[in-house]
Amino acid sequence: MQSDITLKVREIIAGHFGVEPQSVTDQARLRDDLGADWLDRLELIIAIEDQVSGFELADVVADHIETVGDLMRAIEGRH
Repeated sequence: MQSDITLKVREIIAGHFGVEPQSVTDQARLRDDLGADWLDRLELIIAIEDQVSGFELADVVADHIETVGDLMRAIEGRH
């Protein structure tokens, strides 16, 4: 079962990239599967920080996020 935060983040990602939420799997690669360049990734993280109360992701951590699963683990570890 997915948490409310996980579902919310998946919806944010889907909306940001214009894809269906069910296609936002942990294995989806931000660059290769969702077409995200570095600016898209930055904008996505800012959008998540704005919409998920109490969440902030350090730039050093953000630089190592390659997949949706990486992002989810970072969020779960900091929220």
